[in-house]
Amino acid sequence: MTSVAVLCGGVGAARLLAGLVRTVPPAGVTAVVNTGDDMELHGLAISPDLDTVVYTVAGAVDPQRGWGLRDETWNAMAALERYGGATWFSLGDRDLATHLYRTQRMREGAPLSTVTGEIARAWGLELTVLPVTDDRVRTMLTIAPEAGEEGGREIGFQDYFVARRHAVPVSRVRFAGADEARPAPGVLEALTGADAVIIAPSNPIVSIGPLLAVPGVREAVAGRRESVVAISPLVGGRALKGPADRLMRELGHEDSVVGVARLYAPLAGTLVIDRADAELADEVRAAGLRCVVTDTIMRGPAEAAALCGVALGL
Repeated sequence: MTSVAVLCGGVGAARLLAGLVRTVPPAGVTAVVNTGDDMELHGLAISPDLDTVVYTVAGAVDPQRGWGLRDETWNAMAALERYGGATWFSLGDRDLATHLYRTQRMREGAPLSTVTGEIARAWGLELTVLPVTDDRVRTMLTIAPEAGEEGGREIGFQDYFVARRHAVPVSRVRFAGADEARPAPGVLEALTGADAVIIAPSNPIVSIGPLLAVPGVREAVAGRRESVVAISPLVGGRALKGPADRLMRELGHEDSVVGVARLYAPLAGTLVIDRADAELADEVRAAGLRCVVTDTIMRGPAEAAALCGVALGL
């Protein structure tokens, strides 16, 4: 059986996984998922990237938004708005059940990795979905000062991404708690023991970055660099979804597949790029990686499966 470990964060990774489980037996797939986006709201433990992975692979995700559940209703948010409660981070009625269950189980003492496995199995998934850590890690971003403020202000990821619609400049990103965190059970074993490791087309800074900040994860990936394949999240210098291109530029990286290559050169032996960036293939190679040019835009599971076939064929 082919075994594959995937470093994951957000919509791009979830779509890749939906294709990967069509390409190899799902039981051989381990998704190691970012938890830097996690938050507590309304007293609930919310893990957006973990839920997006589960909902997408289960075929239940909202196809327009790329997150949340298909055919969702919003009665709880409407009622909360009546009271003047916080509704900037929308939670659908059925999605709330996931957060209620997670919160209940974690208050009972179950670690996040155990609860995530229970949720994945409840959706009928055969792949293993693991948070990168059971410990608290939070992505924090320093943004430009607003009127009357001195210096930059540090905010949490969801404040940046949802409340401010990732429209404010960022000067620094840090992963609070990462230095003291430990990889969740099974994470290092998957990364060192899988036949192949794929770095999903996720934001290198705020989706893959938190994974690599957990002690032991970067070393596990770099230690098998030649069998690691990264897929660029940028196509034609643009992120298909989210602020990856802008964040890279704001933090001093080139906002192109060449910038992605330079970030991943210590970790991956190969970078897969889209045909739109074919003219940059030699510069990717100059950064120290093999370069493969193919179609990387995943319009559905069939295109994602084809992309996985290319990645695994390497």
